[in-house]
Amino acid sequence: MSARKPEKTDKTFIMVKPDGVSRGLIPEIMSRFQKKGFKLCAAKLENPSKEKLETHYEDLKEKKFFPGLIKYMSSGPVFAMVWQAKDAPSLGRKLLGATNPADSAPGTIRGDLCIDIGRNICHGSDSHESAAKEIKLWFPEGVSEHKDVNESMIYD
Repeated sequence: MSARKPEKTDKTFIMVKPDGVSRGLIPEIMSRFQKKGFKLCAAKLENPSKEKLETHYEDLKEKKFFPGLIKYMSSGPVFAMVWQAKDAPSLGRKLLGATNPADSAPGTIRGDLCIDIGRNICHGSDSHESAAKEIKLWFPEGVSEHKDVNESMIYD
């Protein structure tokens, strides 16, 4: 019996925020995605500019917390990643858990690793459209396109 190729896979953007980087959680967060079967396509540690963060969070510009969010996100490096899987944005958000860690189920990244919404350790694209936009913003140089040797062990 030969292994079938997976149905369409797509990419999502995941970012470990300054609190997650400072707490040394990058390996734990990456491990969760790798164990689930996501394929890593790009990753980098970056000190983003205020302008980049304002562009990234432009949909929140009118919120009261926006200035504090930008200040916090500028407080240290972030770890930006692109992961690929079937329905990657939706599945990635499930792995992360609810935005508010208090509402996140045990077993999710936020449910297990953080307590406060203002320090929820990671960001994940909420749709295919936002993933495409965020990947272009954070990885204008593009991402790796490679075959995962474990593909047949992950997809039926």
